[in-house]
Parts: sequence; C-alpha cells; structure tokens
Amino acid sequence: MVKPVRIGAKDGAAKGADGEKKQVQRHHEFQMNKAYGQHLLKNPLIIDAIVDKSQLKSTDTVLEIGPGTGNLTIKLLEKCKKVIAVEVDPRMAAELQKRVSTTPYAAHLQIILGDFMKVELPYFDVCVANVPYQISSPLVFKLLAHRPVFRAAVLMFQKEFALRLAANPGDSLYCRLSVNTQLLSKVTHLMKVGKNNFLPPPKVESAVVKIQPFNPPPPINFVEWDGLIRLCFSRKNKTLPAIFKVNSVIEMLNQNYKTYCAVQGLMDTDGTEEAMKEKVIQVLEKNNFSDARSSKLDITEFLRLLNCFHDSNIHFK
Repeated sequence: MVKPVRIGAKDGAAKGADGEKKQVQRHHEFQMNKAYGQHLLKNPLIIDAIVDKSQLKSTDTVLEIGPGTGNLTIKLLEKCKKVIAVEVDPRMAAELQKRVSTTPYAAHLQIILGDFMKVELPYFDVCVANVPYQISSPLVFKLLAHRPVFRAAVLMFQKEFALRLAANPGDSLYCRLSVNTQLLSKVTHLMKVGKNNFLPPPKVESAVVKIQPFNPPPPINFVEWDGLIRLCFSRKNKTLPAIFKVNSVIEMLNQNYKTYCAVQGLMDTDGTEEAMKEKVIQVLEKNNFSDARSSKLDITEFLRLLNCFHDSNIHFK
C-alpha cells in the first residue's frame, strides 16, 4: 500500500525560516507513487544551494524533470526567463500549475505532461532536476544526446550513481558509466544530500552533480566507442590481453571484421579466428597495452586504444 504523505508547514526548512516554510507549505494530501520514484525535496536551504550552483541567467530557459509540487520550480522561476517542467504524474502537474498560478511567474511556466524518456525535448539552456533515480542512466544519455547542446545540467542522483559519474581512473567506482559520461562532458560532484531532506525519505543517500557537455561533442562513433568500453569493463581489473583473448570476444571481433569487409567491398584475406586473435595481441603489445587494465585507463588512453584497433581493421559495435 502506498503511504499518504501530507505536504504541510512541518515539511519545510529549519526553524526560523518562516518565509521559506510558507513557500513549501501546501495543505494537500498525495499518495507518493513508488513507480515514479517520488521523493519531494523539502529543505529550502538545499533548494537554494542547487539553484545557486546552477548559475542561472535571467535570459535562460530551464528544463526541470519531475518537478513534483514545485518547491524547486518556484526558486528557478525567480532566477530565469522560463521553466519547462516535464512531469509524468497528472496530480503533481495539476498541483504545480495551481501553485504557480498565484505567483507573478504563471506565464513563465510550461508543463509537459508525460514520461521524460518518451517526450521530445524543446530547446533549453540549463537542466535542473531532482531526478527519478530509476531512470538515472538513460536520462543522462538522453540529455547528452540533445541538440543543440545545452550549457549545463545540475542533477540530484542516488549518491553512488553520482559518485560513479564523477569517478576517476583508479577509483573503486570507476566504470563504463564514468568513461562514457566523461567522454561527452565535464562532470563535477557538488554536494551530498541526506535522506531526511526529502518527503518521504528515500532509503539511500543522494548527491548533486554538475554535467557540462562538450561543445562541439567529440567527433567519434559513440556506438563503436561504447562497444569497446563495454568489453573493457566486463572485467575491468583484468589485463586487456586477458579480456581480448577470450574465445567469445575473438569470435565477435572476427564477425565484425567480416561484416566490415562486406560493407566496404574488401576481400577477406584471412577470416580465421586464430588470425584475429594474433592480430589483437599484436595491437596490444605493439602499443604498450599488454599490462594495461581498464580500471586504470583514462579517456585519452581509451581513445588511443580504439584508434590502434581501427588501424588494424578491428571494429566494435
């Protein structure tokens, strides 16, 4: 059974912040929908910090994902030209519309009712959101694929996910997510947020990160890049030769080579798996990757590795 939650003055900020309490106060009952990952950010001090770190301009159009009842939305509207809020729950959308309608910012809010992963995003300058944690990864890559490139995104995630995004080579949390995100953007960990700052409190701690996409994006085939990275991080603490000599990997690379030859109209001079294994080992040895481990390689080294494979007609997908 989903537990009803009252959104009232006691769900506001610290003692003494009467004005902020009034802003958070909404005498209305909702049933938090677990399927949507609804946890309303209630602490005005945290909300103010997020808005401040977003470095908004008065001319900005801001995209907010999952605005809930609008505790963050109101603060964003005070700082920017327009807020586009994507909300999947009709009850929350109605409450947000009602709340903003009594403020001077009513004409500056656009609500898109729908699933963020399915809606077509309009133009925006900055994204600010308390993200539904269950869609964190696809949400990040949908944002990074958006064109034109936006200036920055300040996003609240589950703490471990946020730390993975910002992890460096050698960190225990460094992974495929870290590498793929950092290929396309600069990721900065901004702050931790305790579970008691939410209504209802989630079971996990949270953290806020800032993602600044590279503009222009790197000129790389991301599908092929991700094919390499996925393979490398299948066993990130093994040496690269130990990963690439596995029979199933050699079979896959050999099939990719045959497909490449067919598409390019080239003659497959030696399409045996044994020849492919020998070629792979030669590439790794010749380019000083024999002792390399994925957990220690940075973006530049992965790019060099991909280029070395390309020079030998070894392809990923």
